[in-house]
Amino acid sequence: MANKTVFPKDFLWGAATASYQIEGAWDKHGKGESTWDRFTHTPGKIKNNDNGDVANDHYRLWKKDIGLMKKLGLKAYRFSIAWPRILPTGSGKVNQKGIDFYSRLVDGLLDANITPFATLFHWDLPQTLEDEGGWAVRSTTDAFVEYTDAITRALGDRVKHWATLNELSVVAWLGYEMGVHAPGLKDIKLSVRAAHHLLLAHGLAVPVIRRNSPDAEVGTVLNIGWKVPASKSTMDMDSARIDDGRWFRWFADPVYGRGYPADMVEHFSSLGALPNGMDFVQEGDMKVIAAPTDFVGLNYYGRNLHRVDAPDNDPQIDFPFPKTPEHWTEMDWENYPDGLTGSLARVYFDYQPRKIYITENGASYSTPPDEKGNVLDVHRTNYLKTHFAAAHRAMQAGVPLAGYFVWSLMDNFEWSFGYGQRFGIVWVNFETQERILKDSAKWYKTVIKKNGF
Repeated sequence: MANKTVFPKDFLWGAATASYQIEGAWDKHGKGESTWDRFTHTPGKIKNNDNGDVANDHYRLWKKDIGLMKKLGLKAYRFSIAWPRILPTGSGKVNQKGIDFYSRLVDGLLDANITPFATLFHWDLPQTLEDEGGWAVRSTTDAFVEYTDAITRALGDRVKHWATLNELSVVAWLGYEMGVHAPGLKDIKLSVRAAHHLLLAHGLAVPVIRRNSPDAEVGTVLNIGWKVPASKSTMDMDSARIDDGRWFRWFADPVYGRGYPADMVEHFSSLGALPNGMDFVQEGDMKVIAAPTDFVGLNYYGRNLHRVDAPDNDPQIDFPFPKTPEHWTEMDWENYPDGLTGSLARVYFDYQPRKIYITENGASYSTPPDEKGNVLDVHRTNYLKTHFAAAHRAMQAGVPLAGYFVWSLMDNFEWSFGYGQRFGIVWVNFETQERILKDSAKWYKTVIKKNGF
């Protein structure tokens, strides 16, 4: 008989989405312009000049989408709230129609016995705030606190799981340094400031959420990859260390009270990112950022092998897997489940969070419906099965993993890739808004029902 993998009975099986990627209705019912509205409306920024103006039309079709979740038997749903829908200019007058939308969504989820898991910021900053300097200026943290207060006062009686911000590193580095995400800036000095203010916004928001939703779990969401040197050369090992430092430790260390990692302060200084040192860090900031949290959410998609082209490297060591769909997703990310086991263990044993959720994990494969209307996405099913097993191995080693949110519930607007990448377990026809459960969704349904496989 095949081995069975069984999860604890209270394990939260879920799926995740983000507001800009699915909602559409970008200028409806008082919603303000977001940085992603502005960015996608600028020609040449997004593949095929796609945008999220309509996306999955979830703002209109949310009842249908909750119906899909119920059909799958989801225990939890992670969604994000569009800040410009609540405070159209980032601060000031609250847009009641925006509050009402999320209030109806939450009530609909609860009626379907699905636990709402809300993320306050998944990248769609009000454009008005960006015009004033965005995350690179400190005043944006005050606006975030105002927004947090407004939405948690409205929903805190029913939403009992709150994440402050999603993937702070992606906002800072891709948005302010590399320019491939909104707001599309290329200034490393601004990016390091943005990173600090994102962390500060998290720390300032935690006590506000606790006040307005006193019995809720509060945490933040960090992205983590398995960073591996391709050889034992100093250059390869340094490259892996710096990559991990930039994308993970620069954010995790301050959240867990360790301040900024010294090796990365030195690294950023060497790049000219800190011309005046850490002058943007004010007294008390690091204590605020280290506000005690109940969980950390981890988004994991694969590993990065570091090979620096240098003569002292061992030429025998390279990517061990061929670039086949089984081992590589269409995002050109390696399918490497062992890295999830390692990442979960590393975070728990290094930082001792009270609880961990996998807040995103999934794969992009664009398998279309066949002539009978079935989506035979074998590679995605295999991806999920091997990653669920990898997560279970971490739990057996003592990692307090409490839930798993598959990315994503549906195919959606995939940021700079537009609609060219499909991460959903539900197929979406973006012209007709038809939704079809892929085979991976049907398989996931049985996993949830049996609480294992």
